[in-house]
Amino acid sequence: MSAVDIREGGSAHLIEPRSNVMRTPRSHTARENPPINSALEDRRLPVQAKLAAAWTSFMFLYVYVDILNFFKPGVVDDILAGIVHEYDAGPTFLAIGLTLMAIPILMVVLSMTLPARVNRTANLIVASVQIPVAAYNAVGESWSYSYFYGLSIGLEVLILAFILRSAWTWPRRTASPATPAAGLDNEALRTPQQA
Repeated sequence: MSAVDIREGGSAHLIEPRSNVMRTPRSHTARENPPINSALEDRRLPVQAKLAAAWTSFMFLYVYVDILNFFKPGVVDDILAGIVHEYDAGPTFLAIGLTLMAIPILMVVLSMTLPARVNRTANLIVASVQIPVAAYNAVGESWSYSYFYGLSIGLEVLILAFILRSAWTWPRRTASPATPAAGLDNEALRTPQQA
């Protein structure tokens, strides 16, 4: 007996061959032809994630500006002689330098872990203080490096402005009048203008 026919009760039935292509099961709600130019999904990021990402970007820029500064003629020689920006590179200078670096570094983790009210306040204060610190980098520098310092300070201030705006416009939650005991996840979101 061949694979093509089977005898059942004395008659031969033709068996149609199966397709060799595997078929993926489809949901009854799946679209037959998805649109070719479908819009990309744009999920709303929590403010904490935006702030942590901005502080991380700020720190990369902050560090690389300092590293690139070493390539200016005479900078490394001055550092080896114990002088940085005309200051003695002693314990006080190093402690101040570490503090200036530690604050934005800590803001990466604090932006993700502090409660919203404290987080917003800390970001507004620290970003505001960092703007003059960023501008101080250009004090006493020659005009031949104006593009370098203009670009670096401009980018740092741009990131700090993003941090200030994100913290300032932090969305507020309010309890619904119908459900006064609702949890934070069930509360309606209000824009800053409604607050």
